[in-house]
Amino acid sequence: MKKNVLQLIIPLLLITGLLYASTINNEKLKYSKISSTKVMQDEQNHEAFDKMMDVLTHKRCVNCHPNDNVPKQGEDSHPHYFGMTRGQNNLGFQATKCTTCHQNENNNFSGVPGAPEWSLAPESMRWEGLSRTEIAKSMLNHENNGNRTHEEVMHHLTEHALVLWAWTPGVNANGTPREQPPIPKNEYIKAVKKWFKNGAVIPEE
Repeated sequence: MKKNVLQLIIPLLLITGLLYASTINNEKLKYSKISSTKVMQDEQNHEAFDKMMDVLTHKRCVNCHPNDNVPKQGEDSHPHYFGMTRGQNNLGFQATKCTTCHQNENNNFSGVPGAPEWSLAPESMRWEGLSRTEIAKSMLNHENNGNRTHEEVMHHLTEHALVLWAWTPGVNANGTPREQPPIPKNEYIKAVKKWFKNGAVIPEE
C-alpha cells in the first residue's frame, strides 16, 4: 500500500517541480527580454543625443550662440570684426545690422556668409561654454526657448534654413571652404528626430 502511494506521490512531485521551474524560467526570460530592450533603447537614445550634440556644439552653431553678446567668427571663433554686438532684436544696431553684410545666401566673392534670417540666437539661448547636457536642458526649457514645444524645437533644429546653413557655409575671404559639422546633415536630422521620438531624454553628465 505504501509503495503504491509513493509511486503516485513521486510523479506528482516531479511534475510540480517542473511546472514551478518552468514558471521561474519564464519570469527570468521575460525580465531578461525587458532589460535587454531597455538597454538597447538607452544606447540608441544616447547615440542619437551624441550625434545631435556633435553638431550643436560645433563652431558653426556656437559662433551664433555667444555668452557675451558678441558674435564669433571663423574656425577659431574670434570676436566678430567691426565691434559687432547683439544690439536690437539680436540683429546689431542701426548702422551695423547683421543684414547689412549678411544676405540670404553666401557671398563667395567677399567671403561673407549668408542665410535667411541671419542673426544671433536669443540671449536666453547662450550656449558658449556650456556642456552638452546644459545646452540640451536650455534648449528644452520653455523660459529659454520662447515657450516652444518639443515638436517646435525639433522643427527648428531640422528645418530652419539658418541651422541647415551649417552644411553649406561657403568660403572665407581667402576662398578657403569653411569647416562643416562632423555629422552629415541627413544623419543629424535623423538623430534629432529619433531623440525627440524617444522622449528627448537628456543623459546624465
